Amino acid sequence: MLAALRDAAGAMTIVDIAEQLEVHPNTVRFHLEALVANGRAERLEPDHGRQGRPPQMYRAVAGMDPGGSRRYRMLAEILTIALAGDPEASVKALAAGRAWAARMTRPTRTKPGVRASVNRLIGLLDDLGFAPQRRDGPGEVRGEVQVGLRHCPFLELADEARSVVCPVHLGLMQGAMTMWHAPVAVDRLEPFVEPGLCLAHLTLDKEAS
Repeated sequence: MLAALRDAAGAMTIVDIAEQLEVHPNTVRFHLEALVANGRAERLEPDHGRQGRPPQMYRAVAGMDPGGSRRYRMLAEILTIALAGDPEASVKALAAGRAWAARMTRPTRTKPGVRASVNRLIGLLDDLGFAPQRRDGPGEVRGEVQVGLRHCPFLELADEARSVVCPVHLGLMQGAMTMWHAPVAVDRLEPFVEPGLCLAHLTLDKEAS
């Protein structure tokens, strides 16, 4: 129906559209109201200078179609490949990850404890689709914790440009801890230590426990 409005030389009535599309006028009216509500079509003021009740006229609103297809993966590939060719790709990707964290998280009013900080990081990573798992081990006695990431939301890009994607993820975790004023440092991220597993290495401030 939106296509019919766009292809028309001028505004159309409900009857005009119904005849062109060979559907019932009530069906046209229903869809037109939805298009108007979404800002994709507009209802014109009728000409009250004519005798009788003038018909409602509709036309498409000029502009990009918000319901059109998206190609975000293509954009991600273009930007990733371009950055991968930069001599400072990892440094810039790390900074991008930290900036991403600053947009996604809010600073805390009070400094959280170690356990709360780790749990909050795991919650953030889970919301983003990383399928995180806390891996307890002997290192925790020394103030070290590992968080396993069982899924990469950018797996295809990571296969092609690991020097960009992995630092972005590390920067995200580091940036989140900074925003939360957490007594936890994300030291490094080991990509693909096993098939389907990346490891984030955290250092805990034991005095804050």
